[in-house]
Amino acid sequence: MGSASRACVCALAVMAKAPRRGEVKTRLVPPLRAEEAAILSGCFLQDITENFIAASKTVPVQGYVAYSPPGSEALFRDLVLPEILLLPPRRIGLGYSLLHAAEDLLYAGYGGACLVNADSPTLPTSVLVAAVEALRAPGDRVVLGPASDGGYYLIGLKYPHMRLFEDIAWSTERVLQQTVERAASLDLTVVTLPTWYDVDDAASLGWLCEEVVAGRSAAEFIAAGYPAPRTAAYLRWLVALRGADGLGIDGFAGERASR
Repeated sequence: MGSASRACVCALAVMAKAPRRGEVKTRLVPPLRAEEAAILSGCFLQDITENFIAASKTVPVQGYVAYSPPGSEALFRDLVLPEILLLPPRRIGLGYSLLHAAEDLLYAGYGGACLVNADSPTLPTSVLVAAVEALRAPGDRVVLGPASDGGYYLIGLKYPHMRLFEDIAWSTERVLQQTVERAASLDLTVVTLPTWYDVDDAASLGWLCEEVVAGRSAAEFIAAGYPAPRTAAYLRWLVALRGADGLGIDGFAGERASR
């Protein structure tokens, strides 16, 4: 795809760490074992990238995995479909990874870039479509998908504004608010998407099981998340093997109101 044709396309890139035992989803250990957490991380990645392909049936997008660490490309190539391209890292660190991914995609000629976390496998396809449509509208802007923990699950850009990634208290409940403040300082319009959740601890694992295993969605989130078939199948297998109590998720009864 040439740069001219890319101008009408939005890049969707999931920010992903290699799903290796002991290196990913460590806050899920326990209740999961380290090997289980790594497998679940791989399921998330497969479902998220296949969700990108689902979105491409409605809006013009190209899916990517912005992966880390360096040298792990073969692992990701074996996990995702060939339609998904790989974007190598330039520097370790979340702020740098986000900025560099945005720069690389936008400088390659894409009309917009949405950077998506690797912790929300059931994010509705409609939300991805809405993010892309917001970036296709005239004028500079930033698109933010608020996560229930105070961060964001998606940031969409038309230009790689460095200030959006500087001096952010990453992995805290202040990330979204600080990013909104940075956007205001740049006189950028902020388009806010519906709130969704990250799966990064035992409570949110329970929410995920409610959604994909028990078929119950949370009232405060919009209905009908992406079905995430690989994640759902693995979690059903784990629940059948060890039971909900064995996974420490108390029959899927997570308390969302405290988030």
